[in-house]
Amino acid sequence: MDYHTPASFEDAVALAQEATGITRFLAGGTDVLVQLRADIVTPDTLIDIKKIPGASEIKRESDGGWTIGIAVPGAEMKEHAELSSDWPGVVEAMDLIGSTQVQGRATLVGNLCNASPAADSVPAMVAAGITLSVTGPNGTRSVAAEDVPVAPGRTSLDKGELISAVHIPARGENAGDAYLRFIPRTEMDIAVVGCGVSLRLNGDTIIEARVSLGAVAPTVLLVEDCANAIIGTALDDAALEKLAEAASAACNPITDKRGTVKFRTHVAGVLAKRTAKIAYERAKGATK
Repeated sequence: MDYHTPASFEDAVALAQEATGITRFLAGGTDVLVQLRADIVTPDTLIDIKKIPGASEIKRESDGGWTIGIAVPGAEMKEHAELSSDWPGVVEAMDLIGSTQVQGRATLVGNLCNASPAADSVPAMVAAGITLSVTGPNGTRSVAAEDVPVAPGRTSLDKGELISAVHIPARGENAGDAYLRFIPRTEMDIAVVGCGVSLRLNGDTIIEARVSLGAVAPTVLLVEDCANAIIGTALDDAALEKLAEAASAACNPITDKRGTVKFRTHVAGVLAKRTAKIAYERAKGATK
């Protein structure tokens, strides 16, 4: 195995382009190192990107948004009071991944690029409208979080491309987000269903919304019908029922040992209502 520690993302791209066989990037390592030790995947080329400047930084931008380095672990996000206050749903979703030890290494980018339909941070990222800087042979482009996974274990990134930064938009006023999941155990389990909601209010009325579902289709879903069900409402019972119906209708899950198609479809509607209520209350709190 060839091991590299490039000084820039451009250097990392050049190394990946020249590499033959299996290439993996190393940031947190909670996926690639486990796969390596279990003999699931043995990379021919391992490119360690942790030491690239900015890779481990959390930065507040001038427009109020955030740039998260690709090697920032979940534990550091949780400890960042301002980020946690601004985007609690995103931080809470990341905090659900693994144990305390895993939290010290696991990253948003790793969870996204692992491309699991049940990834916890991804529905929250999609609901938040997060975009990624993707650096490759032709420069850097912007990609929405929902457009990165294309199938279980597969992403839209081309050979030689890697994610070089995570961009969270400005939270703005009168807005809130939340993430909930259902799991068989009380912690450290894979989501049977996950739901992320981000919304904005004008008074008591929802004027913007994004709703995302995980573990109910081959990729995480951004469900426009769910958003339409609650926009223009004060999240009353009728709106919540329409939201639940839209969430269940969007599902295309499988039956496995964690849940049946019928169960997942029902739980998606229940979680959508619960998550929306939390996001709504957070948005109401932001108006005070």
